[in-house]
Amino acid sequence: MTTAQPLDVQPSPLALLLLGREADPRSERGVECPGDLPAPSDPDLVERARAAKARLGDKVFVLGHHYQRDEVIEFADVTGDSFKLARDAAARPGAEYIVFCGVHFMAESADILTGDGQQVVLPDLAAGCSMADMATAEQVAECWDVLTDAGVAETTVPVSYMNSSADIKAFTGKHGGTICTSSNAERALRWAFEQGEKILFLPDQHLGRNTAVRDLGLSLDDCVLYNPHKPGGGLTAEELRAAKVILWRGHCSVHGRFSLESVRDVRERIPGVNVLVHPECRHEVVAAADLVGSTEYIIKALEAAPAGSKWAIGTELNLVRRLANRFAAEGKEIVFLDKTVCFCSTMNRIDLPHLVWALESLADGKVVNRIEVDPEVAAFSKLALERMLALP
Repeated sequence: MTTAQPLDVQPSPLALLLLGREADPRSERGVECPGDLPAPSDPDLVERARAAKARLGDKVFVLGHHYQRDEVIEFADVTGDSFKLARDAAARPGAEYIVFCGVHFMAESADILTGDGQQVVLPDLAAGCSMADMATAEQVAECWDVLTDAGVAETTVPVSYMNSSADIKAFTGKHGGTICTSSNAERALRWAFEQGEKILFLPDQHLGRNTAVRDLGLSLDDCVLYNPHKPGGGLTAEELRAAKVILWRGHCSVHGRFSLESVRDVRERIPGVNVLVHPECRHEVVAAADLVGSTEYIIKALEAAPAGSKWAIGTELNLVRRLANRFAAEGKEIVFLDKTVCFCSTMNRIDLPHLVWALESLADGKVVNRIEVDPEVAAFSKLALERMLALP
């Protein structure tokens, strides 16, 4: 009998990238920030964050997305989803610095909506969004050419999820479309159908499909999936002409991992459990859930839930844990839908060392990791966002 020898396995480039130890030169965002970050083991990080924030006073406004770590949320002036936070920033014109503890597309939206005298800072430039990165400006322009060749572009209205880059928001604004959030997607799609015959939904296929089928009453056959990595999106001109909703092949890496098996398993383990999931989940998961809604909807549903009720939540783990702790005293049992621990890896890049570094740099008069959107891109993006704000 032989003894297995340990393998000398070297981390893959992707693993190193995820760990933040390498940079991807092909990406618009690297993973290394200039300057020296405080050590994660520094026992004075909390006090340093408090001191830097105190030095800045009203000059700084810290935004914390619901999916952020507790150690970061502690220093947020407001918490919320991406669009609420961007609007909160715009409502604070006196704040010279907006520190956005979220991901890149969120900071872009804040820059688009805030004034010229405000500067938006992202504590770690590597805090991107895999879903937003699944649709590039070049790919979407090529898709529009495909729709044009099929003779359907003139009757197609783009609707882009808030979780998209400024370039995609600008494309949407330029082509007569609107932005949506997970809470107003139904209104956005109904508006779009009043403007045209078809919808191009970017970049999350699951939110688009769930909204079209669950809320608008369309069939799955009314939806086709455009794959930007295949010639013509992998669709024929006839398929594009017959479709009512053209879904972009994108998804959330967290919500996309929940499965029908996850729902069945939790129902077996916890009798009487209520399954509540985000609409970015797969269609079969949404169909099997008891309730479906945005992040804000999930929070409000748990606030209104009776004491002693049981809940399995299909959304990001930081938020689920925070809600479980918050409502434990009321006897509400709240668990993560999947057995496997799953944080949003890019959202988790914003940690206390990065936040301390950003705040201390600003307090010393040095603006780091500023997010600036090109003026023309910002103008068309704002047009699409304003259409969303005008939705009935």
